[in-house]
Amino acid sequence: MKISVAVVFGGRSVEHEVSIISALQAVASLDESKYDVWAVYLTKTGEFYAGDHLRDIENYQDIDSLLKKSRRVGFTVRQGRTYLEDVDQPRFGSRRSQLIDVGFPIVHGTNVEDGALQGFLEMMNLPYVGPNVLGSAVGMDKYTAKVMLAHGGFPVVEGKRFSLDQFHDDRIIPQVEESLSYPVIVKPVNLGSSVGISKASHGDELRESLDDAFRYAPFILVEPAVANLREINCAVLGHGSMVQASECEEPVMNDAILSYEDKYASTGKSKGPSKGMASLKRKIPADLTDSQRENVRTLAMNAFTFLDLAGVCRFDFLMDGVTEEIWINEVNTIPGSLSYYLWEAVGMSYSELLDQLISIALTRQRLQEDLTFSFDSNILAGSWSGAKGSSTKL
Repeated sequence: MKISVAVVFGGRSVEHEVSIISALQAVASLDESKYDVWAVYLTKTGEFYAGDHLRDIENYQDIDSLLKKSRRVGFTVRQGRTYLEDVDQPRFGSRRSQLIDVGFPIVHGTNVEDGALQGFLEMMNLPYVGPNVLGSAVGMDKYTAKVMLAHGGFPVVEGKRFSLDQFHDDRIIPQVEESLSYPVIVKPVNLGSSVGISKASHGDELRESLDDAFRYAPFILVEPAVANLREINCAVLGHGSMVQASECEEPVMNDAILSYEDKYASTGKSKGPSKGMASLKRKIPADLTDSQRENVRTLAMNAFTFLDLAGVCRFDFLMDGVTEEIWINEVNTIPGSLSYYLWEAVGMSYSELLDQLISIALTRQRLQEDLTFSFDSNILAGSWSGAKGSSTKL
């Protein structure tokens, strides 16, 4: 019997379109001899849609037309099982209902990757691919992840967290100039895909960078820029102590910071939609010594376990190309294109990666079922007559 998989993508996020690219890559690569695959699109207004038209990326050029050809659906739970059902009553026949065995969120950014969608799937009693609610939330908040990793003894770059209120009161620039040296990197604390990230070399640039970053988040992070910067990335796959690391890559940067356009908007000489992170120019494997490579891979696996992550996550490292000192920059709990190209470099095909991710999700669910979340007894079933505060009014 096939496993029924709901690939959920989209959502209210500035990385909405990136999610579509990543998700449809996966939908096309899932082995349909093993899985019944359901493409479930989450609109920017929070509605779920299903239908075959959602599998074709060309259709997303006209979202309104696409939704008219698709079915509005919702998740429901009956006797502990999760179903994907039509919301609207058809003119003829009954609403369609499909049992779902596992959810596969391929989403990026706030309101979806940050634990919000994971919490919804938990409430729907649906096993899902990727980190749990806490791991997703920690991974999305760059400052929280930095603090936790530093507490765990991992190398991280110093960073200062500031709020929008501090920006309005003109308190940020003096504090940055007092505690850090230019140039600095400014970034929203809870976004990916290089959205809102920029480099500032003096006060005027810093003000412009802050203004841009605060367009996307109420809190931002300011860090000293690493000299002689090299960026090294490595993905980790697994759950608990059963983890493995991918090959390391070094993106070829057009500027000091890879932009959103570098990562997703460029299609090279080929026609058609972006291939997402898979289209980015990179060196695989990265130009590292054996000891440097193993250090990066070991740091990534240990950090993955320390943060209690699951599925596939990509760790981005900053390296001083002269001193060779290295720091963990951030973790991407659902990386663009699921970093499948890093696994192909160590002999794992994209289909095999997807198989492992689904297997991990189902295994984690079985472990969860062994935990106690409620008691069979009902303390409300006893007599409450005369008890203080026993009024039934709400």
